[in-house]
Amino acid sequence: MADKRSAYFKVEGSGVTLNKRYCPRCGAGVIMAEHKDRSACGKCGYTEFRK
Repeated sequence: MADKRSAYFKVEGSGVTLNKRYCPRCGAGVIMAEHKDRSACGKCGYTEFRK
């Protein structure tokens, strides 16, 4: 089952930060999925591999 989208954010004082990354192609609003060896966008397919 997928995580709730609210779990992607962290509230610190009066500010909010995002724990995950937005897709560089799609822009703000599309969060990349975190896999064991890569980050991937489900909308456009953009992938960044980790070493």
